[in-house]
Amino acid sequence: MPRTWRSSNLGGLALTLLTTSTLIVAGSGFTGASATVGAPQTSISDSGADPTSQPSAPLPTKGSDWKSVADALGRTGSLMGGTVYHVALPRTDLKVTSKGVQIKGGLLLGGYVNFAKYRDDAMMMGDLVVTEDELQKVTDALQKAGIEQTALHKHLLQQSPAIWWTHIHGMGDPVTLARGLKEALAATSIPAASPSKPTQPRIDLDTAAIDNAMGRKGTADGGIYKFSIPRRDTVTDGRHVLPPALGIATAVNFQPLGDRKAAINGDFVMTADEVNKVIRALRRGGIDIVELHNHMLNDQPRLFYLHFWATGDGTRLAKAIRPALDATNLSEPTT
Repeated sequence: MPRTWRSSNLGGLALTLLTTSTLIVAGSGFTGASATVGAPQTSISDSGADPTSQPSAPLPTKGSDWKSVADALGRTGSLMGGTVYHVALPRTDLKVTSKGVQIKGGLLLGGYVNFAKYRDDAMMMGDLVVTEDELQKVTDALQKAGIEQTALHKHLLQQSPAIWWTHIHGMGDPVTLARGLKEALAATSIPAASPSKPTQPRIDLDTAAIDNAMGRKGTADGGIYKFSIPRRDTVTDGRHVLPPALGIATAVNFQPLGDRKAAINGDFVMTADEVNKVIRALRRGGIDIVELHNHMLNDQPRLFYLHFWATGDGTRLAKAIRPALDATNLSEPTT
């Protein structure tokens, strides 16, 4: 799911590591993603890592450091949180309906790919939205490029046409990874991003009441009212600390349906002991459960993602969501 990153405290470990990583950058001569061109691509698995080595946080970069990646991918992105280069891959070409609702791209059709530079290599993580006809061709292209798929699932109970979401992960030279991903994207009809910034439609929802019910302030994006709430724990993938911008955040999206009604969709990010607490809380609120799965193969703590769906009064839906949010270790409410 597409997510809007917010700054958060990843914990003392992450902050200490980030400080350490900053010193490494200052002394290493790193000038951006292109500095590692030609480095051998490595497997997603870190199972052979020295068990005594400490996880490292992503290194700070500038947007200009990622120009070679943008050129290789053929698409331009933006820097998030000073460490993650984000490239949006929305399916603006698709007209998807679910239970009679015409789905806006920003609700759940916003695929993406993120890049982050670590002291040993670059990481690529993303979520591609593909049609059923595209899925096998995309899979073959990803596997040929050495880009691993870590999840394959749906975000909707009923949908037309049939859409799939596949999560991807790679470690190695970021330009090589970007070139491989470009080949996979060529097997889809994902359009290039619009050069002009789209206008923001009016949000026909009581956003102040929704903010109050959620305990956080949302943001308007492409006609969707969005919440992205990071976890408080430090999450790692092998030797690498994962910032919220790499997908470690619960997403709750409200699509206005008129008369202050909304369709809500998103995913909760949870540890194993939180999963059924969240399911019970959502069902008590009349919210449909769509799918439960993982997004990664080597994350610690092990994380599970739960997708949901409901329609109704926007404020009532926000109130129904809140107990499920409170059942997980998310950042503190701000309102």
